[in-house]
Amino acid sequence: MAVNTLTLPAPAKLNLFLHIIGRRADGYHNLQTVFQFLDYADTLKFCTADDNQFDLVDRNSLIPREDNLVWKALTALKKAYEEKGMTQLPGCSVELIKRLPQGAGLGGGSSNAATALVGLNQLWGSHLNNTELQAIGGKLGADVPVFIHGHACFAEGIGDVFTNITPPTPWYLVVKPNVSISTAALFSHPELQRNCSPVTAENWQQQKVANVFEPVVCDLHTEVAMLRRALLEYAPTRLTGSGACLFSIFETRQAAKEAQQQVPKELCSFIAQGQNRSPLIQTLTQ
Repeated sequence: MAVNTLTLPAPAKLNLFLHIIGRRADGYHNLQTVFQFLDYADTLKFCTADDNQFDLVDRNSLIPREDNLVWKALTALKKAYEEKGMTQLPGCSVELIKRLPQGAGLGGGSSNAATALVGLNQLWGSHLNNTELQAIGGKLGADVPVFIHGHACFAEGIGDVFTNITPPTPWYLVVKPNVSISTAALFSHPELQRNCSPVTAENWQQQKVANVFEPVVCDLHTEVAMLRRALLEYAPTRLTGSGACLFSIFETRQAAKEAQQQVPKELCSFIAQGQNRSPLIQTLTQ
């Protein structure tokens, strides 16, 4: 059997805002947010093998294989193919090369899982469509489907109902404070705003939008509050997701670079441009 290889990006995302507009009967929160991708990504390298063995190589994240979302994606997709009667799948080795900081609100693990699903599906003959892949991805993590969807979007529900939009694509300076943030603790925090007025895909840019987690995170973590105040000296700045990364918005890469030079060297930071088509989809359609 010929060996097939495929190299794909697993890009970061930003939440340009994040509102909670109520709580559902099942205990989940109804969200409104805008997802936009960045041209800054992890990399997954796929290589088929003729021994029917499956392997994950991950030298960076130190996550046990059974807990790694890439391995979970491979296992879930293999099961879905077997349920369709395709039991003789070629083996595959997947190498994950991490670039995105972990626990950052950038969706790194979810993006890795999405790229694993999309890449393996292609190597195995594309027998599942995007809707089926998103259904598998949604069981792995709430943010996985948007990376498979692959277009900047206004998202509602639990973040899984998408309306494609084309927001501006500025340059972003993304900085991660040295803190670890518990998303569960944030969702249960008594000060979290859960009653935002709904906005729409058409009017959100004209409304006063925010990230409802930002004041809670800043209250719990003084390092985040101090970094946010410092970045606001240079540009509009907001928390992404449930943290910990902050992003500042610039018209030019040079302006972002000048601000980055003021960021303490011990903090992880990078500059990226917003992308309304995911780099994953761009790579697959070149």
